[in-house]
Amino acid sequence: MTTLDQPRSTETTVDAVVSDTYGVLRRPVATVGWRSWLFTVDHKRIGIMYGVAAISFFVLGGVEALLIRLQLAGPDGTVLSADVYNQMFTMHATSMVFLFAMPMAAAFANYLIPLQIGARDVAFPRLNAFSFWCFLVGALFVNTSWFLGGAADGGWFMYAPNSGVAYSPSHGIDIWAMGLQITGIASLVGAINLIVTVINLRAPGMTFMKMPTFTWMALVTQFLLVFAIPVITVALVLLTLERSFGAPFFMPDAGADPLLWQHLFWIFGHPEVYILILPAFGITSEILPVFSKKPLFGYPLVVFSGVVIGFIGFGVWAHHMFASGLGPMSVAIFSVASMVIAIPTGVKIVNWTMTMWGGKLRFTVAMLFCIGLIVQFTVGGLSGVTHAVAPSDTQQTDTYYIVAHIHYVLFGGAVLGFFGAFYYWWPKMFGKCLDERLGRWNFWLMIIGMNLTFGPMHIIGLQGQPRRMYVWTEARAGEGFFNLGFWNTVASVGAFVMAIGILLFLINVVYSHRTSPPAPADPWDARTLEWMTTNPPAPHNWDRIPRVHRLDEFFHRKYEDVGTGDRHDLRRVATVDDVLAELRVDDPSTIHMPDPSYWPLVLALSLPIIGFGVIYHVVLAVVGVVLLIAAVFGWALEPSSAPDRRVPTESLT
Repeated sequence: MTTLDQPRSTETTVDAVVSDTYGVLRRPVATVGWRSWLFTVDHKRIGIMYGVAAISFFVLGGVEALLIRLQLAGPDGTVLSADVYNQMFTMHATSMVFLFAMPMAAAFANYLIPLQIGARDVAFPRLNAFSFWCFLVGALFVNTSWFLGGAADGGWFMYAPNSGVAYSPSHGIDIWAMGLQITGIASLVGAINLIVTVINLRAPGMTFMKMPTFTWMALVTQFLLVFAIPVITVALVLLTLERSFGAPFFMPDAGADPLLWQHLFWIFGHPEVYILILPAFGITSEILPVFSKKPLFGYPLVVFSGVVIGFIGFGVWAHHMFASGLGPMSVAIFSVASMVIAIPTGVKIVNWTMTMWGGKLRFTVAMLFCIGLIVQFTVGGLSGVTHAVAPSDTQQTDTYYIVAHIHYVLFGGAVLGFFGAFYYWWPKMFGKCLDERLGRWNFWLMIIGMNLTFGPMHIIGLQGQPRRMYVWTEARAGEGFFNLGFWNTVASVGAFVMAIGILLFLINVVYSHRTSPPAPADPWDARTLEWMTTNPPAPHNWDRIPRVHRLDEFFHRKYEDVGTGDRHDLRRVATVDDVLAELRVDDPSTIHMPDPSYWPLVLALSLPIIGFGVIYHVVLAVVGVVLLIAAVFGWALEPSSAPDRRVPTESLT
């Protein structure tokens, strides 16, 4: 006989058997050990799992990139065959865009948004768990193609008609399309969850214009996902129907138009660039003020420029298609739009620079990565402006100049921003600071390797080297400064320098975990709300939800501004312990959190089974649908968390 006379504690224990009002029994769910991670609905653990999975696929994508650069390091390379090379660059881009950058942004959003807005969790914790498991099974599904006859080989853009069965008869593209539909479900439900969280669960007194900039940029990103993911989902469904059932959506010989795929893909694909970069902009806007010891310069401009980028980002997709014969009017309109979007991005760069101007700068590793982002992203932005000029873009299309541009934007922007976030929020997440000495080596090797790798691609691209070529010949390499052989070798060496820098980060993680002492409560003298909790936070985040009075609430509780005008002279008025003590209660065990659940995992597992069924045999699809229906009913009938309910003992015998 079991009773629940005591309210459920937030400590990690094993749940008792609970009965809902209809007498439906719930199986006990373990919340200790490895099963606690499988069944968790805690936004912080889900954020960490997103991050671990994303870094794993980052390493995989990096290995794929190194193989590409080995193939191109010298003339007439034989490391990869033409077919395997096509698979390798397709899966490299897929890994980096869909399986690293997007989930890495989701990792920080899941972990930080509830903490930054003063919430105990996201609005729908079990849906949040489903989002993660959906992403993970979809990502693994995509990579099963390596073992099932070959991976997708049409490029991450998968242009028709090359993506048709006639040109790619293996199942690689089928698995790719189905896997991205599964990860798209993860992105969509996660975005809706975070939007509802920000709108409804902000702490008392936190208006929208008192929210941290990372939360703002993450919120804009979620809206971009809500509107962009359905577009790529439609395109992927049409591609699946064409390849698996012969529906003629993109086949020219059946009267269809292959440009339909390009429009659908790039209506998603260009907002996707800002889906990847806006979270890094938010990270930079959080870190620079802390290590400049100044408020963010022009906070409203930074916020609204991010919103404007989100709006305009949906109106520039056709600059990827200037060489496809759109016509002069369409080209002119999208050229202007592509130039205009540089304005709000430039506003951010000015604001970041003015934040540092006159500040008391501390060049921590997190600060170095954010400064690196400003410099490297500016290079990528300037080369991007040249793509807005249609005649120039027509010459640059399908050359390595484009490869250089997108990597300066995404690696120089998103990846450097994420690494800055690692060093800044690591003590918050894990209670220990990463080693700063190793971190500086990590930073400089990544910066040097990045410029050695992608800088020369501007030169070889303007010299006419096509992208997606698997060999180049010495006879056509040119001479002198513009010799393709020399710059390809430099780019390949740079890739390995960059890889060593990333390896040092992984070494730093292990080294710091083993040797670093526990981090202080406020190691950086931070400004925002998430630092008003323990490191790492308790399962319920706060004993008492804080009331917010101004932007940078935590900083203002510690300091009083006694300056005048633009001058900021600060006087310490409270210690970190004083601030944290205000939020403590005597008995946090009365704070109730959602119970763990295994149904999100079961529901996610049904999706790849359905996917394999669509591709290989209908019986598998039927099995997957049955499992999906069972999981939906199990989830729906699972009792809601109500641990303060007094359950009659006779119902639990």
